Order: sequence, then structure tokens, then C-alpha cells
Amino acid sequence: MQHLDIILFLLALLAGLYSVADRIKVSYPILLVVAGLGISLIPGLPAVHLTPDVAFLLFLPPLLFDAARHMSWHDFRKNQAIIGRLAIGLVLFSTAGVAVCAYYMIPGFTWPLAFVLGAIVSPPDAVAATSATKGLNLPKRLVAVLEGESLINDATALVTYRYAVAAVLSTTFVLWQAALQFVLVAGGGVIVGGIIGYGFVFVQRRFLRGATVETLVTLLLPFVSYVLAEKFHASGVLAAVTAGLFVSWRAHEIFSYQTRMQMNNFWDVLIFLLNGLVFILIGLQLPEIINSIGDHTFGEMVTYGLLISAVVIATRLIWVFPTAHLANWFYRMLKIEKSALVNNRYLLILGWSGMRGVVSLATALALPLTLENGADFPERNTILFITFVVILVTLVFQGLTLPWLIKWLKLGETPEKAMTEERRLRLVMANAAYEFVETDLQKRMDPRALENVKNRLERQISYLNGVLKVEGNGHAQEAETYGPITDYHQSEKEIVSQQRKLLIQMHKKGAFSAEVLRKIEQDLDARSLMLEGRQAFIKS
Repeated sequence: MQHLDIILFLLALLAGLYSVADRIKVSYPILLVVAGLGISLIPGLPAVHLTPDVAFLLFLPPLLFDAARHMSWHDFRKNQAIIGRLAIGLVLFSTAGVAVCAYYMIPGFTWPLAFVLGAIVSPPDAVAATSATKGLNLPKRLVAVLEGESLINDATALVTYRYAVAAVLSTTFVLWQAALQFVLVAGGGVIVGGIIGYGFVFVQRRFLRGATVETLVTLLLPFVSYVLAEKFHASGVLAAVTAGLFVSWRAHEIFSYQTRMQMNNFWDVLIFLLNGLVFILIGLQLPEIINSIGDHTFGEMVTYGLLISAVVIATRLIWVFPTAHLANWFYRMLKIEKSALVNNRYLLILGWSGMRGVVSLATALALPLTLENGADFPERNTILFITFVVILVTLVFQGLTLPWLIKWLKLGETPEKAMTEERRLRLVMANAAYEFVETDLQKRMDPRALENVKNRLERQISYLNGVLKVEGNGHAQEAETYGPITDYHQSEKEIVSQQRKLLIQMHKKGAFSAEVLRKIEQDLDARSLMLEGRQAFIKS
């Protein structure tokens, strides 16, 4: 309880800074990190330590799970080739590039130490990527690639990190063993996450009842997946991501509208708090990191940090362009019907969106303090400081310039384009509902209730087609004014149920983007809640 006042202060600060970030149109992780830096300079402030256990277990599983929960499986599968090149190939390429630079440019770095640093700073952060691109109206495929990459690249980096640290501790490294270990760790994580996800769906459909209980169980899922996978020496990161993707795929079918509404609100608040706290805590690590500087001067450490930051940014850009065009050439040579992302403007944004975050800092903090012989882990403080500089440079510099770059390249999708897809889906559902009324409901409805339902749907269809249909005195008539109210409400509930079935079909086919489907589903959930409230009022 001794740090309760600090926690309350950080929460209040978080709320205020988020409002400021929204007002000045700046990605809020940037503002939070800078605020954390500023707070850390206040004299007499108690030291705040971000331990690896807290970062890996408390923050990482729910953040990755929620990101995966909002990821479209269709988008992930459609872009799996480029996601794989980025999440595996680019991470290894960045690790090697940083290692070469560190070995030749930073005194005291051996090859194993250089690869440790490379593995730490190689993976872009899932939270930073989604936060930096939010509200920028990027093309949906580009967003899907960035989000997909950030979900699974941590597994590649962490396996590389483990072997690099092992090489420092024991001075041995066998390439084929590392490759086999990567396959086992990654595959094990996917299997564990899939089992947990399937088990949750099985239990939820047969035993769980009530929105609160179901929401609580979804909170447990990422932690159970992560811990269980780590117990079997598999990737806890991939386990949490796989469980999230599984829930994302089945959420439209297994949850009631009450559960969805409560669960979405709960997770929105939770992720807001976790995101905010983790980026403020990153900033608050500055005094401890500066105090831990060893043999190098502060100016030398900053120079090394800026040098590695430049390498991290450059290796991503160097990798993105040729591999995309090479993949496209490969598809054309083999006459494979597959679309590669080869638009150079898209590739530039993809290359510029490699912000680092909590995973890099947590892995740096997790470095052992001593070697097997009891000696201090070499250059540990230097690695920690360089990691902090890389996070700061990529998050602030790239994060602040990304909106300008998107605007300069004219890549942002217009709101009208997004509305076109939404209007098209709403029109499909309205026409399907009207057909359902004519072929099914009218046989068993009171004529007056039927007339009101058809009038509402006709007005909706006309509006979606760009025609404003006005009745009577120019004001919309309340449908429940006419006819048997109970019959009318029952028909509306059946229409919503029919539209849900159609929405699930659209989801499985991947006919519309996940964002639009989710928005329409939220509207249906809200309408179900309204109809239930009105029906309860009528009965009373």
C-alpha cells in the first residue's frame, strides 16, 4: 500500500495526458513516454522499477491477446507471407545488422553480446504499432500487416535472445539446435494457445452463463495461455496470440449481445490502463538506467544508442523493399495467384512503422546479473541504456513523423471510402431483412405491425440508396404507435436475429473488413438491448 499514492497519481496523469494527446493529435504512447521522462526528473521522487516479471506476465499477455482479439483471421491468413517475412526474416536480419554494428563500433562487445543486443531491439512493439497508426486512415491491408507482424515477431526475438544469452553464459552456440528450438518453441506456443482457445469455446457454450462470468474468463485466457506455454518451455507470446485469434474467430457466434457489450467495454478500459501505465513506466526508468552507466561516459552511451537506432531503422527499410519485390517476381515466375505488397509508398510506411516498446525494455531488464562463474554480466548496463535510447528514438521520432509522412505520400483513406463499405454492408443487411419479412414474417404477423416493420425497412433502404423518404408531416413516425406492440417487437427481434446470422456468414466468408463487421455487430447489440428494454417496459 506504500505506493498507492503513486499509482493514483499515475492514473490521474494518464487520463489527463490521453485527453491532451487526443486534442493535439499525437499518438498517446509518445506523450506518455515523454511525460514519464519528465516525471522521473522530479527531485525526491521514489524510484519506480519495471521488473521483467511484471512486464512479461502482467502487461504482455493481455495486450497481445486483445490485439489478436481485434485482428481479422482472414486478413492475417491473406497476408501471412509478408507477415512471416517481417516477423521472422526481418527480426533475424535486424538482429544480425545490429550485432555487426555493435561488434565493430562499441568497445567491449563480443559477438554473443552483440547478438544479445540485436535480439533485444529487433522486434517492433504491438502496442506502439497499433497506437501510432490509429486514426491515420491507413489502407486496411497495411494496418493488417503491421498488426500481424507485431503479434508474432516477439516469439522470434525471444528465442534468438535466449540463445544469445546462453552463448554469453556458456560460450557455446550450435546453429541447428537454435533452429530446431525455434520450431519447437513457436509450434508449442501455437498448440497450447489453440488448445486453450478451443477449450474456452467448449466450456463457454456448455457451462458458462452470465456476461460478468464470461468476461472474467476472457481475462484469465491470456494469462493461462502464457503461463501454461512457458511451463512447457513453449512461446507464451504465441500462445496468448493464438488464443486471441481463436476467440476473435468465434466471438460472433458464442457470445450473447450482453456479454459482447460488457466484455468490449471492460477490455477497452483495461487495455487503456495497461497501455498508459506501461509507457509511463518506460519513461520512469531513466534515472535507474543513467545511474547504472558503467565505464562509458554519458555522451558515449548516447552516441552508441543513436548509432544502433539508425541501424534498426535502416535495416527495416533495407529489408522491406527488396523482399517485397522479390516475392512479387517469385509469384509471377511460378504463376501463383497471390498479391504481394509492392506499392513503394505502402512499403515506405511499412518500413517507417517499426517503433520499439515494452518487449525490448523487458528483455533488457531480464538480462542475468552474473555469469556462471559469478562475474558480472558484461556490458549489461550499456545494453540497457542503448535499448532505452532505441525505444525513445523509434517511438518519438518515427511516431511523430509518421502522420506527416502519410500525409505527404497521400496514403490516408478518405472517410468517404470507409463509409462506402459500411453503407454497402448495411444495404445488404437491410435488403435481406426486408426479404425475410416478406417470405417468412408476414405469414404470422398482424397486418398493422407488418406495415410498420416494412415501412421502417423501406425508409432505411431508401436512405442507404441516397433517397430521403419522408412520411406524413415530415417527421418520422414511431412504429410502435400503430398496431399490436408485442407483435411488432417480436418481429423486430427476429429480424435482428436473422441479421446476426447473415453477419456471421459475412464474417466467415471475409466479404467485408473486420472493422465494419464489428461496427455493424455493435449496432445490432445496441438494438437488441433497446428492444429488450422496451419489451420489459410494455410488460410492466
